[in-house]
Amino acid sequence: HVQLVESGGEPVQAGGSLRLSCAVAGYTSRSNCLGWFRRTDEQEREGLAAIVIRDGRTYTADSVKGRFTISQDTAENTVYLQLDSLKVEDSGKYYCAIERGLLSADSCTSAIEAADFGYWGQGTQVTVS
Repeated sequence: HVQLVESGGEPVQAGGSLRLSCAVAGYTSRSNCLGWFRRTDEQEREGLAAIVIRDGRTYTADSVKGRFTISQDTAENTVYLQLDSLKVEDSGKYYCAIERGLLSADSCTSAIEAADFGYWGQGTQVTVS
């Protein structure tokens, strides 16, 4: 079965950077898309970025565009989320997730919804002060 393990979250000062990692095991080729989401007190699960696993095309939400970058290392079965110019409001728990196998690759390059993602990691906490 699919397992996702996030890491890299830690306390950081505003303006700083972090790189979050999502290690993937048991990936099924039926799934086209891996996404990063953030949970805060204000939003349950905000879709931040996504990547088409097969060809590397990406999506980044307008709210973080220019500051967050998603990438993957297929040899290491790992997807990254680079967080730059961090703000206090970026604090939250960050999750990676793989969609249920119902999204097209093209859907992964536009706004993502948590409900479409069926496999989730345990999350990693980012605290910006």
